[in-house]
Amino acid sequence: MSDQLSLVFGALADPTRRAILARLTGGEATVTELATPFAMSLPAVSKHLKVLERAGLISRGRSAQWRPCRLEAAPLADVAGWVQTYRRFWEGGFDRLDEHLRALQDGERS
Repeated sequence: MSDQLSLVFGALADPTRRAILARLTGGEATVTELATPFAMSLPAVSKHLKVLERAGLISRGRSAQWRPCRLEAAPLADVAGWVQTYRRFWEGGFDRLDEHLRALQDGERS
């Protein structure tokens, strides 16, 4: 796994950071706007934002004193690609479960 992918998975491991990303799907937001739903200080939210920024999941603009945060989706596509390589394993499990359930239903009908 690449170092960047490790940073992304590490950033996504925290529920606060996932909630921040979910909020950013609706558009840009300031640190204050992002901090509103959380019972934590602005510096604590800023630390979460630094982790997200280091992982490439957000970027911060600059417009005078306003520094809006925005979602950057490319690292999420990389995660999706990595997960996709393992799809056949869980689909195979579902296929086996379907076969087992069908066999149970056929046994009940007999």
